[in-house]
Amino acid sequence: MAVKSGTMESVVIDKTFWQNKSVLITGHTGFKGSWLSLWLTQLGAKVTGYALAPNTTPSIYEALELKTIINSAMADISDLSRLSELVNQTQPDVVFHLAAQSLVKPSYLDPVGTYQTNVMGTVNLLETVRHCPSVQAVVVVTSDKCYENHEWSWPYRENDRLGGHDPYSNSKGCAELVTSAYRQSFFMANKTAIASARAGNVIGGGDWSEYRLIPDLIKANQTGHSLEIRHP
Repeated sequence: MAVKSGTMESVVIDKTFWQNKSVLITGHTGFKGSWLSLWLTQLGAKVTGYALAPNTTPSIYEALELKTIINSAMADISDLSRLSELVNQTQPDVVFHLAAQSLVKPSYLDPVGTYQTNVMGTVNLLETVRHCPSVQAVVVVTSDKCYENHEWSWPYRENDRLGGHDPYSNSKGCAELVTSAYRQSFFMANKTAIASARAGNVIGGGDWSEYRLIPDLIKANQTGHSLEIRHP
């Protein structure tokens, strides 16, 4: 990928880069992970996915029939030994870490599980990668909710203070700190490049998760029910 001027319009995908690249995607059964798996496969990459089974019906993973085109392992990111086994077997060149508990409201219902997945899952991924010499680059996907929320009227910047008042947002801030610590502790003299991507409010086809504004609007219209806007 080449970026010439720092704007999204200048991002150019080099299709030849992905030809025959071994790519590991954690969270490949989710909304973002499923699309990423499909796109990279179409670019010629050899994709391996590691995730729990889809938790929505319908599911974008099943709609795309991804199990027929990629190597798919159904396992928990909290299982360090299983993750290490898969990474050693596949020897990926590039890793995208998207496995997460990705919703705010469920994080209040299960804070322990949210921290276990989002924080220790990131630890497990980076711990596994540092023992795998084939890995050239890792992208850890967190969230734009990882910042301490001051209700500012301007966008947050990468050097703003990390935080988060709810367990989900806070766990993503923790994942950023884990990524930074591993980068500085284990990868500074290593050929493996480590980056994080603070994504948020991604909209697209196939997102059937709960508590999503646009999908919830469509579901309400299809079923004839009124939609409660949680934060008008």
